[in-house]
Amino acid sequence: MAWTRYVAIGDSFTEGIGDPYPGGGWQGWADRVATELSARTGGFAYANLAIRGRLLDAVIDEQLPAGLALEPDLVSLSGGGNDLLRPATDVDVLAGRMNEAVARLRAAGADVVLFTGVDPVGSAVIRRTRGRVAVFNEHLRGIAVRHGAYVVDQWSMDVLRDWRMWDVDRLHMGPEGHRRVALAMLETLGVPGLGDWRVPELDPLPELSRGAQLLFDVRWARGHLAPWVGRRLRGRSSGDEISAKRPSLSPFE
Repeated sequence: MAWTRYVAIGDSFTEGIGDPYPGGGWQGWADRVATELSARTGGFAYANLAIRGRLLDAVIDEQLPAGLALEPDLVSLSGGGNDLLRPATDVDVLAGRMNEAVARLRAAGADVVLFTGVDPVGSAVIRRTRGRVAVFNEHLRGIAVRHGAYVVDQWSMDVLRDWRMWDVDRLHMGPEGHRRVALAMLETLGVPGLGDWRVPELDPLPELSRGAQLLFDVRWARGHLAPWVGRRLRGRSSGDEISAKRPSLSPFE
């Protein structure tokens, strides 16, 4: 299909945090996908409404109406990751909200792309959410079948378990991770990309000693996890003073 009006909705994952442009600002997988779609389709326009730190309710309540107003024919919708970091989150309620959002988008005539969560098994802290993420992923697959949406299955992308795919904060993907997710989305849509997300295969990382791994984890917790927890306790978000980087549809190169 030749999509001409692509709108990306979500949180920091979709905003592109961790994948900087050389001149400043964030690129990310959505910009990379838009680059490929623009090169193949005349009159292509792209908007990215995603804002870092947003919970799924905010994504749906704030970004979905704005996205629908742009009359897109393709929407990528990713959210819930920030919710799943909170132990009290009701995964079934979360899935219900996502189901309603996808139904609204499909009723408006847009094709929809969803994303399962990455398997967090390699994270000393975030792997505690693994069960919740797996259940939410199953909900997402069911929602996609119910409404005829696409799913980019990040859970099955083993390469994303490699820390070389991630930024130093271990919460956001780095450039190589974003590049591979972009290729996976293009593959899911049936659009030829500039390569295969499986390539190149990476050599195994050297194993760290127990002490070195502990030091690595402690430094990460102090430098990145503690500030995140602090914001949560203060009721703050990294996106409180941030606005969408591409709030309206416009040509993209």
